[in-house]
Amino acid sequence: MSVTSTRRRLAFGRFWKAFRRERTGVAGLVILVAAVVLALAAPLFIDESVTSVVSGTGPKWAPPSLDYPFGTDESGRSILLMAWWGSRTSLLIGFLAALVSMIIGTVLGIAAGHFRGWIGGAILRVTDWFLVLPSLITALVLAAILGGSTFTVIMAIGVTSWPSTARLIRAQTLAVEARPYIERSKALGAGHWHITTRHVLPNVAPLLLASTTLEVASAIVTESTLAFLGVTANKTSWGTMLRGSYDWGAATQGAWWYILIPGLCIVAVVMAFTLCSRALEAVLNPRLRKAGA
Repeated sequence: MSVTSTRRRLAFGRFWKAFRRERTGVAGLVILVAAVVLALAAPLFIDESVTSVVSGTGPKWAPPSLDYPFGTDESGRSILLMAWWGSRTSLLIGFLAALVSMIIGTVLGIAAGHFRGWIGGAILRVTDWFLVLPSLITALVLAAILGGSTFTVIMAIGVTSWPSTARLIRAQTLAVEARPYIERSKALGAGHWHITTRHVLPNVAPLLLASTTLEVASAIVTESTLAFLGVTANKTSWGTMLRGSYDWGAATQGAWWYILIPGLCIVAVVMAFTLCSRALEAVLNPRLRKAGA
């Protein structure tokens, strides 16, 4: 085993040991793992037909029972099966939209912090311009113009949520590049690519990891909001279920389960990501570790 592999294994062991001390973070991780496993395993037990209006075989607006643990909707479809299948769309959009936001924010944030002069200034002005735009309204307009596919919803959320990440990464980049070993690297002839990829990126990665977990939670909430406002990915998600409950008057029908179940799914996953993010920040931030010691 190489020295690098040994160091990485030891570093991961120290990280996991510290993370396990954060009980709320472990609880959030358990919820996330369970949600992801259930979403991935869904095609093994059900298929997309459970979301079709012609697939409903149960009584309409049936309350939770042994046959239908989470009740049924206006077409007699099982809310349990719909929420289970809808988790695939909600989690997929959440993860991929956060990935798009992370990539854009990281690249522009490091560039704005590394390159001084007009290049860094131009990137900051673009970032500020996107930062003042109402992200939800911008995502709504983009998704409506580009169409209601899963890809367009992912891109609409991703390209409107990166400015905060870029600002955060820029601040960390400035702090990293103020360290003496960066000056030594420049004196030895290191280029921009070497400094940003070998020195800056590894040092901002812990902060980026904690920030990305919050971005996933934010993306899931944004997707649910867009779906409720009528911009859907043409697939069943927790957001489209909430929209359906509104369109069919679940509240006036007394079908509280139609509203509560997808809402609880969103709350549980977003809370889990938030707990994991707080735990990661506490483990990876030396200042927080010292304060908690």
